[in-house]
Amino acid sequence: MRHLKLAAILEEIADLLEIKGENPYKIRAYRRGAQAIALLPIDIREVVQHGQLDSIPGIGKALAAKVQEWLETGKIAYHEELVAEVPRGLLDVMRVPGIGPRLAKRLYDEIGVASLEDLAQAVRARKLRTVRGLGPRTERRIERELALLEVDSKGVSLGEALVVGRTLLEQVRAIPGVARAELAGEVRRMKELADRITIVAAAGDSSPVREAFSAIAGQEEGLDDQGDLISIAVGRELKAELRVVPPASFVLAWHALTGSPRHLQELGRWAKERGFAIGEEGILELATGRVHYPETEEELYQLLGLPYIPPELREGLGEVEMAGAGRLPDLTTLEAIRGDLHVHSTWSDGRSTIHEIALAAKEQGYEYIAITDHSQALKIAGGLTRDDLLRQREEIARVKEAVPGVQILAGVEVDILADGSLDLDDEILAELDLVVASIHSGLRQDREKLTQRLVRAIAHPHVDIIGHPTGRLLGERGAADVDIDRVIEAAAEHQTALEINASPQRLDLKDALARRAAEAGVLLAVNTDAHETGQLAFMELGVGVARRAWCTPAQILNAKSWDELLRWLKERRS
Repeated sequence: MRHLKLAAILEEIADLLEIKGENPYKIRAYRRGAQAIALLPIDIREVVQHGQLDSIPGIGKALAAKVQEWLETGKIAYHEELVAEVPRGLLDVMRVPGIGPRLAKRLYDEIGVASLEDLAQAVRARKLRTVRGLGPRTERRIERELALLEVDSKGVSLGEALVVGRTLLEQVRAIPGVARAELAGEVRRMKELADRITIVAAAGDSSPVREAFSAIAGQEEGLDDQGDLISIAVGRELKAELRVVPPASFVLAWHALTGSPRHLQELGRWAKERGFAIGEEGILELATGRVHYPETEEELYQLLGLPYIPPELREGLGEVEMAGAGRLPDLTTLEAIRGDLHVHSTWSDGRSTIHEIALAAKEQGYEYIAITDHSQALKIAGGLTRDDLLRQREEIARVKEAVPGVQILAGVEVDILADGSLDLDDEILAELDLVVASIHSGLRQDREKLTQRLVRAIAHPHVDIIGHPTGRLLGERGAADVDIDRVIEAAAEHQTALEINASPQRLDLKDALARRAAEAGVLLAVNTDAHETGQLAFMELGVGVARRAWCTPAQILNAKSWDELLRWLKERRS
């Protein structure tokens, strides 16, 4: 975990330099260095010991010296100087959409805002409007964004937490004496944001396991050892914790550390009504005093007269009662997905060719893939004109011949314009195999205008899917203020699918809204919005959202076979 901690420090240096208004090339160098170190497949100390630090792209002499300093002392003097000069809380202030480094510095200089709490107080006191260049309208917008940030952005994205968690899990499994180890907590439940990674390990003696985990942490700073529970800081917004238990207690501990408090309370009440008491030391049968040690979670639930409840459903939202009544859905799975209906290529802002995408889709075992590059309005993303799309169709036809075994849909991600009209005319849209319509600009329009834009696009006869319907970016931008019930109602009426965008930055629709849509009879398309072939792996995150939304394969558009998908497209367009 050393390299992850070091990467977080270098990234923070870049942020602090940005607030100071330093040379952008210098800022970029620190960001490149942070990314290069974060992606190292081995520990940073090993890299240095083998004299390979200078060979890492993005690590020059100046950065190499700081890496060496950190390994020797556990700190970087330059970082500490910046922290003393620039309040660290301004980094949190910059997470509020619309507040960049310059405005953050101005808020600090003019009205003393040095943290999110300071910002909230300044908003309540209506002090933001006194800052140079701001006014009541901007103040109200920041107030709304701040409220959304407080609700929606505690921790890091699921994608980041999974990568760190799985890396750490493999290291724990390699510790001598560990009989078994698994991820638990928020990450196992596939929550969109996580502030901690929880790992449960079974071992006869916890001491050597705890010592090894401390060594993985690499530093004493941010390490908290409380006996069988040890935690380490992984950056500013994420902790990793390890719970070591005797092998007989593993399943009980794994279960207890996976479910939300509400789920555990619901299950505890259910168990008590049936003569059991659940504890980490065993499940006590109250009438006989017998203690049960289930070897699997399936066995645990079966003992209580329940079918297995998947981790994604363990939120205390009535799942225990539903399980008892035999009404749990048969949740969709990653294996049920037959294709991806929102992928970008080098024709717009993607980094993989259509041929590369087709090969990757085939390797993934998909039946089909849709190429949906941006339309002309999104010039910054190299949006395509009508003629571009016609030429692209010719390339898609050539790739189909070159890569048999996977069907390629010629599509587009067309922009929904400010008045709800589409960025391309009906003639070209009618010629395409699939149309995803999305809003990329004007997301701060008022509720009625935004809702009307989406409803008008949903009703368009050539629109098949609404992409990332609420427009949110996790930790950066809250969901657009739309009347989601009207959007869902329109989608159900016109048989237009709504997307669960699996990009770790979006996960949009979120689980609660996706569940409402599915219950209203709306099909959901779980798409990656991939901009390179490696991002096709984001599908796992989108399926996690769909499972948290209680969705079955029948409610997922791209769980349809190729023939079923073609039939659906033909029927809804007719």
